Amino acid sequence: MPHDWAARWARLADEVAVRDGLTAGLIAIDGRSGSGKSTFAAELVRALADRRRRSVLISTDEFATWDDPASWWPELERDVIGAFEKRHDYVFRPRVWTDGVPEVGPSVWIRWQPLLIVEGVTAARRTVADRLTAAYWIDGPEPRERLERTVSRDGEASRGQLAAWQQFEDGWYAVDGARDRCRVLGID
Repeated sequence: MPHDWAARWARLADEVAVRDGLTAGLIAIDGRSGSGKSTFAAELVRALADRRRRSVLISTDEFATWDDPASWWPELERDVIGAFEKRHDYVFRPRVWTDGVPEVGPSVWIRWQPLLIVEGVTAARRTVADRLTAAYWIDGPEPRERLERTVSRDGEASRGQLAAWQQFEDGWYAVDGARDRCRVLGID
């Protein structure tokens, strides 16, 4: 990722942290694969920490698999969002990938913080929309460039699965309409 691209995401995260006054609540960062969601989310956590606002970042990638791109939500709802709403620490079992094969990994324990940021494809889905403090859609480049970004990240051996994932996203977002419920962010 070019340095100036990272710097622009950092500036945007600083603007969001200041303008939106995020101090507590459930935040979703959604958008298509390869759009910059993870980069923005990490920068938002940093921007919030710079302002002494404590947050936890959970990625939907810790739950999704090639074969199960979206129906794992009840697990995230129970173990993470439900715990957040009860002000309990989070205990969940993220997926561990070995040679391209996901398995349920060991339990992870994370201390509750007043801001929970859920980042990833389907994060702002309709079933959680009424409980979100803020929802952001990350607009990214065209599909071909997004595919190249994800292949660069995950490896050439994943190209076919990543292309299929983009097709899943097309169908998911056509039905769920998450972008329409989010504040759209992007960098050129």
